[in-house]
Amino acid sequence: MAERSTAAVDVADNSGEEPLTAQADQSTADGVANNRERDTDSDEAQGTPTNEDSGKSSPPDPHSGHKLARRYRLEECVTRLDGFSSWRAVDEKLRRAVGVHILPADHARARSVLASARSSALLGDPRFVQVLDAVEDEDLVYVVHEWLPDATELTALLASGPLEVYDAYQMVSQVAAAMAAAHREGLAHLRLSPNAVLRTSTGQWRIRGLAVNAALRGIGSDTPQRTDTEAIGALLYATLTQRWPYEDDAHGLVGLPKDIGLISPDQVRAGVHRGLSELAMRALANDGATASRHEAPCTTPEELVKAIGEMPRIRPPEPAYTAPPTYQGTAYQQGAYGRPTPRPGAAQPAPTPPPPLQSRTGKALKWGVSALLIAALGLGSWQLADALMERGGTADDPDQTQTVDGDNDKGPKAPASGKPVSIVGARDFDPFGDQSEKPSEVGNIFDNNPSTYWQTDYYLSSDFGRLKDGVGVIVDLGKVQQVGKVAVTFIGNTSVELRSAGADAAEEPASFDGYQKVAEGSGTSVELKPAKAFKSRYLLVWLTDLPMQANGEWRGRLADVKVTS
Repeated sequence: MAERSTAAVDVADNSGEEPLTAQADQSTADGVANNRERDTDSDEAQGTPTNEDSGKSSPPDPHSGHKLARRYRLEECVTRLDGFSSWRAVDEKLRRAVGVHILPADHARARSVLASARSSALLGDPRFVQVLDAVEDEDLVYVVHEWLPDATELTALLASGPLEVYDAYQMVSQVAAAMAAAHREGLAHLRLSPNAVLRTSTGQWRIRGLAVNAALRGIGSDTPQRTDTEAIGALLYATLTQRWPYEDDAHGLVGLPKDIGLISPDQVRAGVHRGLSELAMRALANDGATASRHEAPCTTPEELVKAIGEMPRIRPPEPAYTAPPTYQGTAYQQGAYGRPTPRPGAAQPAPTPPPPLQSRTGKALKWGVSALLIAALGLGSWQLADALMERGGTADDPDQTQTVDGDNDKGPKAPASGKPVSIVGARDFDPFGDQSEKPSEVGNIFDNNPSTYWQTDYYLSSDFGRLKDGVGVIVDLGKVQQVGKVAVTFIGNTSVELRSAGADAAEEPASFDGYQKVAEGSGTSVELKPAKAFKSRYLLVWLTDLPMQANGEWRGRLADVKVTS
């Protein structure tokens, strides 16, 4: 791997006069043709490459079916622009789809593309589409990256309207946190547009083209953090309003009206969340806008993450209640078993009830049943009266003594331990990440159904890809209660800690430091039993090491939590 670059690319910015986030006529080169991840450049749409830069060689002439390194078979060209081409390909060795960027080895930007790709690969953050290989092979340079067939780019999501408030909050939270991590490692994106942001089928947001997209086009910036922050603000603005926050149309979105400047999202569309509207303006404030409450503008992704953390957390919408279908008995239960199927349209006579038992045999049977019932009632009454008299006599007998198990203390007996403690609620807890980890599935941990579960996002290693110390679920017992042990059930061998907020916590602690570890263990069925019983209302089931699932992902799955006193 090459040495990491500090601004993602080491080339001159030829982007021209307008802000980077306002450039509509740029392609992402990471698109998926079959699932609406295709780029939207005008040059690409016409399929005609341009040769604007002096000293740039003509692009190579790869074709469908061509193999690179006898391994990557090219399938479909999705971009051909500016001396390079991007392809959907197949890794025949691992039998998976990949994306490939190809350009001549003597291209003016070949070296910067290689350096940027290798720097991006070293980051290894699962929130970015991963660079898998960066190779210089004779007269070609090519970069191989992940292909996400189940992901949909933000451009396609916005085609049907603005996102819901919770989805917009998740997008800006995850994208800002990811870019803050990239900038801490000296990497910038510089082409962060709706085409570069994808949402997977699990609801996770991924960013493609980190450093590489800008390097392919020779884009640079003297203020990379400010450029990426402004781009995140533009993304949030678009998700809230379905409008691009500049006068020019871009990425399939209509721009703002001419000569009115940058107005806040809640002025563009009614019902926009006030906090997110102000957050978008703070991120875009460096372009001349003013936040409605005059907060300081956010000029780096790190400042944007801090501003998001200071907002009240936006919770997912409550799932709509769906009435269960009316139960339909089987043909046997409905009395239709063995009957001939009626012809369609034919009127069916009502079934005739069986005649009452009027014969001598029927009368004798009814009298016999009645006599048995009377005898049973009499016998039961006699036994009950005998037992009551016997107990009364024992209690009144002064010669009888009473034995108490344990000691000879005549005080009241202590209540038995080990009683189930009800769970009244739970929520996901991700203090070291994007503050959210599959919140819609948390109710599965106490629904008494072992086939349902809450799961984490997937990671590249068992230690959460070295991104965080863990994630977990906060369990609410409704009031301060005694806790003797907590039994948890996982799908896959998982390491876990039990943490308590303590008996003095009147409200749910907002930070990880508000919970103290009381027990730990690992396995699929783990009994977390502290050294002695304690009292608390809020418990934290904290996952510290994840198992590998059957599809090769590291992901925790918590199926059940039982609390006993």
